[in-house]
Amino acid sequence: MFGGLVDLNFELTFLLVTPATLGPPPKDVPPATPINLPACSPQLAEGEVPELGSVVRVLQSIQRPSQLDQSPLTALGVHVHTDVGAEHLLPDPAYVPSAAGWDGMDVDGARAMDATFRKPLSNGALSPEARMYLERRNELSIDNQAAFKTIKRIRPGPGSKAVRLGNCYEFFRQLDLMATYWDDTSQPPIQYDEEDGQSPTSSHLRPMALDGSLEQAEFAIASAATKEEKKTQRTTYRTASGSSMPPELRHGLITAFVKLVSYDCGCNLATPRVEPRLHLLEPMPAPSEIQTKHGQARLARASYFPSGCNFLARVPQTRDDARRGIVEGPLAAVSARNITSFNTMAEQRIDFGRELVAALVTAQHRAREGQKEKRFGDGRWWATRRRWGGAEGGPIGREVDGTVASEGDKNTASPKSDDTATSPSSPAMEDPGNGSAQRQGKVTKTSKRPQSPPHPISPSSGLPMRGPPANKKSRKTLGIYDNYRMVRLPASNWDKKMRYTAIGKQHGADFDDVFVVSSLFHHISILRVRVPMRLLDVFAGALEEGGTRSWGRLEVWRSPWYDLFMPQERMEAFRVLWGMNVWLMRKTDEGEGGGLSKQDVDMKGGGGRERA
Repeated sequence: MFGGLVDLNFELTFLLVTPATLGPPPKDVPPATPINLPACSPQLAEGEVPELGSVVRVLQSIQRPSQLDQSPLTALGVHVHTDVGAEHLLPDPAYVPSAAGWDGMDVDGARAMDATFRKPLSNGALSPEARMYLERRNELSIDNQAAFKTIKRIRPGPGSKAVRLGNCYEFFRQLDLMATYWDDTSQPPIQYDEEDGQSPTSSHLRPMALDGSLEQAEFAIASAATKEEKKTQRTTYRTASGSSMPPELRHGLITAFVKLVSYDCGCNLATPRVEPRLHLLEPMPAPSEIQTKHGQARLARASYFPSGCNFLARVPQTRDDARRGIVEGPLAAVSARNITSFNTMAEQRIDFGRELVAALVTAQHRAREGQKEKRFGDGRWWATRRRWGGAEGGPIGREVDGTVASEGDKNTASPKSDDTATSPSSPAMEDPGNGSAQRQGKVTKTSKRPQSPPHPISPSSGLPMRGPPANKKSRKTLGIYDNYRMVRLPASNWDKKMRYTAIGKQHGADFDDVFVVSSLFHHISILRVRVPMRLLDVFAGALEEGGTRSWGRLEVWRSPWYDLFMPQERMEAFRVLWGMNVWLMRKTDEGEGGGLSKQDVDMKGGGGRERA
């Protein structure tokens, strides 16, 4: 009897004095940022073709995000399917792991599934084992507060052990940083008292005197009965508003979550070295409508939409390419926005437009396979010839020094005034042998200009400078002035470290399925956009047939928004990402008949036509 009481008192003492972070939430916390996820899902009726003109001209008319209305989405033919499950999000549901049957499975049971679970990949390897999927799934199912204790190195309560995070350590570390700005939705909401602003549920954590009274014994027994509740006790509280969270935290969380799958599939997140842009080229008008100016034909207008997305790319197989930082792809786009307000439909439409631009940029990059870059203005006169006001142009800046020196030679031939002799650039003052001329301030006809250039004058003197300063090192690269004087093509839009390849594109299809991993707040959603190749040709300047949408519709499938604070939802998001990576990296040989799946053949519209 007394031994049990001693154990209970010891447990009570441990709970009261161990971690100070298990106390009540802090005071004066800013109000929580409301979570209002966007719900922009344009729908297009079958056979609806509005008379809006060229889709490129409609898109080029957008000068700022606030001008985005429904007309560009209608001109593109956007049709969105919302809340699509994992089996319907991928073109082939066989690449998605089953949703049930993993709870309670051991390692031997997972190894027995490898015969049907693993798929051949395009890099010559097999997809990760079922054992690895089971390990990642079990690690993601760990309670947030228990994982945060391991991150902060807080000693667990009596009778419990510290959890092992394994490969998900970086993910939970980023999630812990995000919990500073967002409430952990896996825990019950905090109820604050009106008097002291503290949670009423934290009153039992106040210090108590250990006198062995009956009240303490009853309290210890009640605490031992709720041991599971103690394990999940809060260790992290929100101290700032979500709208003030730095964008780097959201990017870090999504990067750590995506890498849980990408590394095992031979992929990696690659930050683009060149800003991703959706390039649009206005279609050339008919020959009878071409307007000329000064004998030159009017050029097609070129414009672009920037995108701040990252790309999921395949790691090369050779060691030399990997050392040089070369990647192949892109496979998919990762778009994380730092926007927290979606109160109006205009704000929701702008965010959906950013997702759509990321998908179209990825499709354009994947379509560069086997092509050579052709910069805008290649072969044009304005990119190869000088154009200083239409004339040859004269010297400017320091180029005038040569003309000043020649004029000085003419002035020394006939001394007209004393100003020429006493000037700092006068040959008489620069000639050390003509001492009498220096004393009298006059220049004789026998004085000659030295062959070596004069010493440079300090810029602080206010006098013109000929040549660089004496103590300045020689420049190894071109200066701003030299770059300005050069006539050359615009900068390259292709990443030199990227081998553009349409990895995972279905053979025999006139479309490309592009995936976008979208992130808002602490939520994640996966989109599949079916981009017709005909639409990419129109973006490149091809004429539309009869002014109508010859590509059909732009189909978009969106998964539900998964909350990464919720263990069940993040495990489902991990299952979708696993299937997406394996499907994109699958081995697609033309001899295997990797054409359209049954779902694609039965689908109407969206350019899902099989080529002959």
